[in-house]
Amino acid sequence: MRHGESVAQSEKIVGGHAGCSGLTERGRLEAAALRHRLAATGEIGGATALYASVMPRALETAEILAEAVGGLSVTPDCDFCEHHPGEADGLLWADADRLYPPPERWSPDIRRSPGAETWIEMSDRVARGMDSVIRRHRGETVVIVCHGGVIAHSMIRWLGLEPTPRPGGRARIEPANTSITEWQLSAPDTQGADEAPDEIQLVRFNDHAHLTSVAAAATSAASGRRGPASRQT
Repeated sequence: MRHGESVAQSEKIVGGHAGCSGLTERGRLEAAALRHRLAATGEIGGATALYASVMPRALETAEILAEAVGGLSVTPDCDFCEHHPGEADGLLWADADRLYPPPERWSPDIRRSPGAETWIEMSDRVARGMDSVIRRHRGETVVIVCHGGVIAHSMIRWLGLEPTPRPGGRARIEPANTSITEWQLSAPDTQGADEAPDEIQLVRFNDHAHLTSVAAAATSAASGRRGPASRQT
């Protein structure tokens, strides 16, 4: 599950460990809408573990959702953090692009700013986190509250997608805030602790039906602030 709208998103800040200051009010409403949905449908019933990135926007989202997934305690794990941006952390995106311009041609080995991760390094980190969870929780339902980049890396890895750019630019995988991406992993017949799953199925991606209520509330609030149409000038 991706986190709710963050202050870093809203204010266009590079939101690494230092630049992240948690959710906006809308982000909290998004997380609450997902919590209400999960409680009403029971669709993530029987979860045995709840992990979250250590970045405040993910931790705050996980804490809001915990009640709807059995009241589980949140286990922070930096392997599920968004890209580590190094010295660009906390800058406005415009300033980061000015100081550390994007390359003319993308490469998975590019380090945009000093101390930042490359795409490959983030890919390896996310894979390590996913593999570790699989080993610890065979046969269980696990909830991970993370980031769009983490979800994208799971898609690229488990669907065998090619990360290198194609003519016309790279395709982007951008799940919505508080959307659900669900994977189902079938265990091998022999239960060795380090064996990879026999089959990995993408059950759903970017499921954010619960956000319709948030959008409706935002529209209603905006309409109320404007007042009756006859009073508009």
